[in-house]
Amino acid sequence: MPFLPSRRILFQYAAALSLMPAAVQAEDREPWAKAADIARTVKPPVIPDRRFDITDFGAKGDGATLNTLAFAAAIQACAEAGGGQVAVPAGRFLTGAIHLRSNMDLHIDEDATVLFSTDTRDYPIVFTRYEGLELMNYSPLIYAFGETNIAITGSGTLDGQGSNEHWWSWSGGERFGWKDGMPNQRAARLALAQMAEDKVPVEQRVFGDGHCLRPNLIQTYNCENVLIEGVKLRNSPCWNIHPVQCRNVIVRGVDVFGHGPNNDGCDPESVDLMLIEDCTFDTGDDCIAIKSGRNADGRRLARAAQNILIRGCRMKDGHGGVVIGSEISGGVRWVFAESCRMDSPDLWYALRFKNNAMRGGVLENIYARDISVGQVGKAVITCDFNYEEGAKGAFKPVLRHVVIERLTADHALRVLDSQGLPGAPVSDIVLRDCRFDGVTEKSIVAQTDDLRLENVRVNGVKVDQL
Repeated sequence: MPFLPSRRILFQYAAALSLMPAAVQAEDREPWAKAADIARTVKPPVIPDRRFDITDFGAKGDGATLNTLAFAAAIQACAEAGGGQVAVPAGRFLTGAIHLRSNMDLHIDEDATVLFSTDTRDYPIVFTRYEGLELMNYSPLIYAFGETNIAITGSGTLDGQGSNEHWWSWSGGERFGWKDGMPNQRAARLALAQMAEDKVPVEQRVFGDGHCLRPNLIQTYNCENVLIEGVKLRNSPCWNIHPVQCRNVIVRGVDVFGHGPNNDGCDPESVDLMLIEDCTFDTGDDCIAIKSGRNADGRRLARAAQNILIRGCRMKDGHGGVVIGSEISGGVRWVFAESCRMDSPDLWYALRFKNNAMRGGVLENIYARDISVGQVGKAVITCDFNYEEGAKGAFKPVLRHVVIERLTADHALRVLDSQGLPGAPVSDIVLRDCRFDGVTEKSIVAQTDDLRLENVRVNGVKVDQL
């Protein structure tokens, strides 16, 4: 399926509705008009009106019977009929990997729980990504590759059963159950990164058993027209929602909880045209983290994450509320966040940008407005080029054209922690009509050019610099 650049999408939409001349470029228009275009253009998938109940294919909701084959049979029947709804009724249904097909909605009814097996044998090796790097590894718990019109809906629960006893100890973190002598991901993670740098073909980057690289809960890869709506996600082995190189994606009304390692809530990677709205995130890592591939792989694929609108979301615990990076070598542009509430002493930052000289991506045209912050544990905003490898790399990180308006914060350690690199400063950051109260330490501003404050108050006092 062709991966269409975002301007072509917006051109087609504008021409069809006669909203603007075809020659008008996004950069020439008021930025939030582009956000409105995203909201109008993104559309949910069209799913045929047929229902395939997994219990009709032998599934048992007793929490103990392994239903992998029943799920597969229901999905096959649905696909052969031309698509429809694969329905999970009330009960607790244990299963291995679920692989979705085009024109299909996996619908989790109220009082239904899908429990994912903790046995690695239930997750076949597939083409996937781990922290921005392509490889062959355990299937994500729910997976679709190269499909069109994919949905996961309902008010039920998807439980990855991650815990200190299962999956999480592989991180190598003692607080996640790891102890000396236990297997962990460290060697495999380094080996995969080196394979990418050495341009080893992806089909030869085979991991799986013995390597401890954890699968994500939901991954749609190279898909078009994706909807994830209403479901509750619990205790993923790793990242929760991971659309990769997808176009036209909606994540709406989901409730994500999991305090395991790398339990990011939603990680759009190299997506084009996406809406994330009315979601709740309570996570062990970043709530929303936008990505575009890591290091050599990201530069080889060269697909930016772009045209993303985040609105009306709630962020509780996490490393960052709305985050860009660090696997961002393909770049990111035109990201909008508005009307979000972020509040927890265990939320490190509200808005977080992370990059370094190994990644080297260009991050630009980022807009946030009407963000309400109760409290964060560190800075409200951080721009960090010293993340992980920091200056140890040959690729210049760029962060520019960031405008933050009407952000209010009640309690924070500091307003801003912005640290670029020598020869690679953070640049063109605007804070407008913002209020920061309960601030206890001075901001850190280093290697940062053109930081502008317009009507900004810190602890009740209007300030012209931080």
